[in-house]
Amino acid sequence: MANIRITKQFTFETGHALYGYDGKCKNVHGHSYELSVTVIGTPISDTNHVKYGMVIDFGDLKKIVNKEIVDVFDHATVFNKNTPHVELAKELSDRGHNVLLVDYQPTSEMMVIDFAQKIQSLLPDHIQLHSLRLQETRTSYAEWFASDN
Repeated sequence: MANIRITKQFTFETGHALYGYDGKCKNVHGHSYELSVTVIGTPISDTNHVKYGMVIDFGDLKKIVNKEIVDVFDHATVFNKNTPHVELAKELSDRGHNVLLVDYQPTSEMMVIDFAQKIQSLLPDHIQLHSLRLQETRTSYAEWFASDN
């Protein structure tokens, strides 16, 4: 049977700041991110299987991405834990804000790499992550493709 790609789209709001950057994004700001997750696999051919005809149930993919990405990053502020922003992060956290400290510069490029690793680790063995597209603004996005990595 043929391999089929399916895509599920997600949205979340996240703030960040790029320490050491030479433009406006050095300031704390936020985005309405759109994440497209595409997986590839063969539809289940067992007619007795409850998920017959599916590569993966969209609901199952949604559970994985929500648990690892959306529920974690939505309405959080992300900082690189190896920059002086940790002082700001501590202050915000002490005031009850949702703050994430990551070990990378929180650009769309680095976030999509992080997301790919997290999603891949939870997919069933017969499903492969094909690609991710993380749209930061209406005209700007980063993409990750398994074939490139």
